[in-house]
Amino acid sequence: MLIVEPADPAAPGSRTLLEQSHALMRDLFPPEDNYFLDINALRAPDIRFFAAREGDKTLGTGALALRPGYGEVKSMFTAPEARGKGVGRALLRQIEDEARALSLPVLRLETAARLEAAVRLYEGAGFAKCEIFGDYRPNETSLYMEKRLI
Repeated sequence: MLIVEPADPAAPGSRTLLEQSHALMRDLFPPEDNYFLDINALRAPDIRFFAAREGDKTLGTGALALRPGYGEVKSMFTAPEARGKGVGRALLRQIEDEARALSLPVLRLETAARLEAAVRLYEGAGFAKCEIFGDYRPNETSLYMEKRLI
């Protein structure tokens, strides 16, 4: 049974997945186009970090960053062996539930068009393309999306 719950990004299972995610992003994109949060940043008071697990095996991570007037989806990653099993959908649902509980009007995210499975996940959850936001800088990699919650 898949369980999604608040977690510590420095816990061994979460840390392993975050390190895999960061390595993949470094392999795929130039440094200036990588906007992932490091493990210490994911422990900040304005972050709600979640892990998905079956038993004691961590299968995915995701976070909600609290921003002025919106929430931002960060650190979404699913273990390769768990892809296609609903882990990403479950994490995204938890992040959206948390954002709604905090009365955030909109969720936003930055991803890359080339991450086709991620884009499909977000579109399937009701996210649509939007303009650049926050502190992001224009580049050839990033795709920005949002979902209105109220």
